[in-house]
Amino acid sequence: MSVWDDLVGQEKVSAVLGAAARDADAQVTAAAADEPLPETSRMTHAWLFTGPPGAGRDQAARAFAAALQCVSPDRALGGAPGCGFCDGCHTALLGTHADVTAVAAVGAEILVKDMRDTVRKSFTAPANGRWQIILVEDAERLNEKSANAVLKAVEEPAPRTVWLLCAPSIEDVLPTIRSRCRHLNLRTPSVDAVADTLVRRDGVDPQAAADAARATQGHVDRARRLATDPAARERRAAVLKLPLRLDEVGACLRAAQELVDAAAEDAKQLAEEMDGKEAEEMKAALGAAQGGRLPRGTAGVMKDLEDMQKRRRTRTQRDSLDVALGDLTTFYRDVLALQLGSRVAIANSDAEDALDRLARAGSPESTLRRIEAIAACREALDRNVAPLLAVEAMTMALRAG
Repeated sequence: MSVWDDLVGQEKVSAVLGAAARDADAQVTAAAADEPLPETSRMTHAWLFTGPPGAGRDQAARAFAAALQCVSPDRALGGAPGCGFCDGCHTALLGTHADVTAVAAVGAEILVKDMRDTVRKSFTAPANGRWQIILVEDAERLNEKSANAVLKAVEEPAPRTVWLLCAPSIEDVLPTIRSRCRHLNLRTPSVDAVADTLVRRDGVDPQAAADAARATQGHVDRARRLATDPAARERRAAVLKLPLRLDEVGACLRAAQELVDAAAEDAKQLAEEMDGKEAEEMKAALGAAQGGRLPRGTAGVMKDLEDMQKRRRTRTQRDSLDVALGDLTTFYRDVLALQLGSRVAIANSDAEDALDRLARAGSPESTLRRIEAIAACREALDRNVAPLLAVEAMTMALRAG
């Protein structure tokens, strides 16, 4: 199974990356043998992966990183890099390769202090891999200072360093950075392609796979979670019942509180799983005895860890809310399709009675206003508006139509 098998519906992107990985392999081999480098190459030092949520930007970047680090002996026999089985591929895909550094936003932004060590590492030679690879999963969340740090590193990279940046669109990245990157745009996979992947790779029942793929409209990760996690299906069912409950002001406020509380519970569960373990590992790294006091001068390190964990909880809560808002948007999109007599396939076929009821009770104009209210809520959350205030404003707007 090659590293490209996880890229659902991205055949063109896989072909481009595969060709670049072969040229990169040829460069490293020629340099090791002190031979002249190839005159032409499809490999470059910086790449920008864009595409809508669920298209697989991060997966494509990580698959490319694995192909660049591939050490399969089949390469010498003409095999393509990216076997998926060798130590280089395996550790790169798992995120444990010493020469593949991944950076993701913990909170609303990637701060310059989060990038400082990574930028410094980008100027060093690979420790034991073929390339030094820096993968920035949320390049759109680089703030001004961290973006400038990345720009300096991309402008004058080390010979064996590759930057892989991921963002929703090319406009989300500074022009000075994107002008130095090779751009690859991923498309939303088809519902059929996602369903087929769930059946083949995850052993999901074909009907359940088709329902999950249709409900998430081609978002691979969310479809997998919906098909395999009963709790995710329960949360989605609760969200789809919300539009029928907004018949009075009190109901709107209660619905908003429930959405925010559910997102907070998700963040709390993640924190319980990760925070304690991270704190113990940090204390051990700092030399604290089991159950003993920290060495003098290390309190600031623990404070930084606590701040990072707090930012992560906030990000997790907002991401969970965004999933619910996406489900609501799809719901009202189905309502609009019914009102207009569109032949577009209904995503939420399991809520057809509710869709019919709302379609008959309203007009296409009111449904569009409701979709706009959800979009406004998402924008407010991106601007760090208090979640409860943003969601309450949305539920009131959904009631008004």
